[in-house]
Amino acid sequence: MDDPRWQDRVRDEEWHLQLTTREGWQQFAEDEPADFILLGDREWKELSDADRDAYDEARIDVHARLIVVATSAVRRIVTAGRRLTLLNRHAISARRGLIVSGAAGTGKTTSITQLGKTIHLLDRNRHPGQHHRIPVVYVTVPPAATARMLAVEFARFLALPVIGKQNITDVTEAVCGVLLDARTSLVIVDEIHNLNLATRLGAEVSDQLKYFSERIPATFCYSGINVRREGLFAGTRGQQIAGRFSLIPTLRFPHDDEWTAVIATLEDALRLHHHTPGTLVDLDHYLHQRTKGMIGSLSHLIRGAAIEAILDGSEKITKLTLDQIDLDLAAEDDDMGEE
Repeated sequence: MDDPRWQDRVRDEEWHLQLTTREGWQQFAEDEPADFILLGDREWKELSDADRDAYDEARIDVHARLIVVATSAVRRIVTAGRRLTLLNRHAISARRGLIVSGAAGTGKTTSITQLGKTIHLLDRNRHPGQHHRIPVVYVTVPPAATARMLAVEFARFLALPVIGKQNITDVTEAVCGVLLDARTSLVIVDEIHNLNLATRLGAEVSDQLKYFSERIPATFCYSGINVRREGLFAGTRGQQIAGRFSLIPTLRFPHDDEWTAVIATLEDALRLHHHTPGTLVDLDHYLHQRTKGMIGSLSHLIRGAAIEAILDGSEKITKLTLDQIDLDLAAEDDDMGEE
């Protein structure tokens, strides 16, 4: 049986291209999977073994990529980022930027990638068919980064060749030239906590970012773990960053109505045959206690339990299923603090 209701959902390995390449970012930003419709009980039971395997694999794929919930933090960051891109549109210098900071698992990368996706799609809609445009660039700061390493990360996103010991000036000029021609309006720099301004190399990386921001007429968005505590605003360079960037924290959720609404949204996205709607909402206190209110841990826990329910044939999530899913240390350790 070749049923497009689920056959098209089984993606090949190319879908998992990295966000830090232009092709990977474009695929992420423009991917809009259709809703997965569960088969009726009779149809489901009559599937052949091969078709059942394909059907289950497609559902596993759905749960592995469960929806992004538009939390208040995501909405705030997307709104602030869009506003800055508009304010910076005609700025000649001293363009304003955005920093997203918080503990691991509080939704930083999800928020900034949703901002990037929004800007990407808005640009595509305004300029249809202009495929030379690169509205958004997404890079990460490597550990123990040097200024040249950062410039190479930009070049890698753009698939620009970097030959041997090619000096940083040549790499930087090539990157700036492409991004100017491509009308880039948003540059996202993740893992900014890898930048240590107290070291010479960290200071040079900071200077390199500042140079990029002066040459490229785009809004810069940084994201990292507890950046204030990591010293991003220390010293003269830190003061320059603080004077140009606003900071939005991502925090653990309190046990409130929004927490329950997030659980309900994730539960509604489940594609399991025997799951009783409302089960997870009724476990909201347990889920908050288990995940310490961290959205990343909650998503991991529910997605993992859903996949387990398919693999073990139960087709439902219970507290017992959730108890069997291992969580990250940050969710299990009360000493893992945040800003």
